[in-house]
Amino acid sequence: MTHTTTAKAFRGALPAAAALLLALVSPAQAADQAADQGDWLFVTVTTGDARSSGTRSALLLCDPPLGHQHAAEACAELETVAGDISALPATDTYCTMVHAPVTAEARGQWHGRPVGYTETFTNACVMRARTGSVFALDD
Repeated sequence: MTHTTTAKAFRGALPAAAALLLALVSPAQAADQAADQGDWLFVTVTTGDARSSGTRSALLLCDPPLGHQHAAEACAELETVAGDISALPATDTYCTMVHAPVTAEARGQWHGRPVGYTETFTNACVMRARTGSVFALDD
């Protein structure tokens, strides 16, 4: 009887395992699938330098806004500058002068044209002040 219960539990876990594998699809494949869905950007934030770094990423979709916690704000900000991240207006904020490099990168499309953006900032505060919600991948 234990064998039957274990087999049922295993079979019940298979759909969850399949869903997990699908969630782990490579970013390039996810971006390719999103290409048919309108405006989208695959955004990546890498903290640190070449010796030690951590990377977070998200697929930002804008019709409807999905991808990270601030997707609606990010899409609205991008709409005001026609998807040109470098044209986002900087917010007037005070950031410490701590050197903690962070690199923001985005690849995707906006209104049918390709978007590519990469910039390294002295710290995360400066990145947020210059890029708004687009790279706000933290909670």
